[in-house]
Amino acid sequence: MMRLKEIRPSEAKGWHSPVVMLLLMAIAMQISFAVWTNLLNNFTIEQAKFTGEEIGWLQSIREIPGFLSFTAIFFIILMREQTFALISLALLGVGTALTGYFPSELGLYCTTFLMSVGFHYYETMNQSLALQWLPKKDAPRQLGKILSAASFATIMAYAMVWVCSQVLGFGYIPIYVLGGGVTVAITLYLWLAFPKFKEEVPQHKKLFMRQRYWLYYALTFMSGARRQIFIVFAGFMMVEKFGFSVAAISLLFIANAAFNMFFAPKIGGLIVKWGERRALIFEYIGLIGVFTTYAFVETPWIAASLYLIDHAFFALGMAIKTYFQKIADPADIAPTAGVAFSINHIAAVGLPVALGYVWIQSHAAVFLIGSAMAATSLILSFMVPRHPESGREVVWKKPPTVPHPAE
Repeated sequence: MMRLKEIRPSEAKGWHSPVVMLLLMAIAMQISFAVWTNLLNNFTIEQAKFTGEEIGWLQSIREIPGFLSFTAIFFIILMREQTFALISLALLGVGTALTGYFPSELGLYCTTFLMSVGFHYYETMNQSLALQWLPKKDAPRQLGKILSAASFATIMAYAMVWVCSQVLGFGYIPIYVLGGGVTVAITLYLWLAFPKFKEEVPQHKKLFMRQRYWLYYALTFMSGARRQIFIVFAGFMMVEKFGFSVAAISLLFIANAAFNMFFAPKIGGLIVKWGERRALIFEYIGLIGVFTTYAFVETPWIAASLYLIDHAFFALGMAIKTYFQKIADPADIAPTAGVAFSINHIAAVGLPVALGYVWIQSHAAVFLIGSAMAATSLILSFMVPRHPESGREVVWKKPPTVPHPAE
């Protein structure tokens, strides 16, 4: 199969359009990441005998490549963003496939780091490409469709884990290999079947932070810090405190993905209708309630319900991306994506370790800290303008004046 010619994203139609490529990349990423995530807590507890302390270290190691995402700018000096995204996807698949072969503390730290390098560089490039390729007016709805496709892939991955573990009796190794192998295969297809898309606006190839993006940076930082509590400790609690099996965790994750598959496009449409400000305010009010309830839950079905509600609220987080798309200089998108991803992971590197020690003393304290973080995000969301644009990044800035044509 020959690679297609180089064209502009706006010229590509049908099955070779940028939107389709973003959809397939999201599916490829989610298959590996869903398998890795689905098996993680049971694999670490059953095979590597992890406690809260070791899972905290593992998650902090996983976030180191995220913290270093700003270095993506150096790679896109040497290659186009599209190429770097595909290389990163392949690395994610390889890291996932190798995980089952190393059921030890050191082995898991190494395979997790490898998988995470691919995942985080892919996410950085994916965010940059999506904001460059998708039109501003319809970006939330298109991002919702992409999230829906990724959620469908998640359901397939979780169903595969359930069938392989419960029906076919597979161990961890073949499931990890299958998940990672599918991602590598899809990545190869994307490399061969899709054209190289030209940059509509040449991107800056240097690192910088602009003062006028400070609210975007702050929202991104708090989102990363808060999300760690959900990713690391909500699922871990299901296994450690309530004894959920691999099959039960799979069903819980499938329910999460099913919600996103059906409702993510509607959530994207809601962001278009409400605007980023109202969407973020609604999200953070909901998360304050969810984290506070997590702190005191003692019933498995209530905990599982909170997990579903928590995950649903995070779908509204795409409003942070589209807020930036509206205020950004188009040439700033690629370098700022790397910087923002690093900011998102500043707290993520150290927070899981610190909270792992807190977890040993009090589960409730960890989730109450998450509630406080959601409250801080709520305060920041009130600073987002109803109609953000370049020159009006925060509420107290007046809209930029448009000169009247000479009469």
